[in-house]
Amino acid sequence: MTERRRWNDLRAEALASPSAREAYEAARIRFELGSAVRERREALGMTQAQLGQAAGLHQSAVARFEAGGTMPTLPLLERLADALGLRLQVGFEPLDRAG
Repeated sequence: MTERRRWNDLRAEALASPSAREAYEAARIRFELGSAVRERREALGMTQAQLGQAAGLHQSAVARFEAGGTMPTLPLLERLADALGLRLQVGFEPLDRAG
């Protein structure tokens, strides 16, 4: 019988590969951006269709973005920020302070 392994051990082993770490980081960024847009949209009481109309997107594109399904360009992020009454701010943070 094979030894059972813990999820954290399997995850660490999988992320030891540079390409896997890169894909994981890209997914994290997409998820965090999508979550931030969804939270702001909901706080404003907007539907995905309303946000899409204000940003020049289809509702389905907003849904995909909020689910973390697409990596946005800076111009798209600017359009979403404007439609949500925000200003896009891009910056760098030291890795020891990153969450």
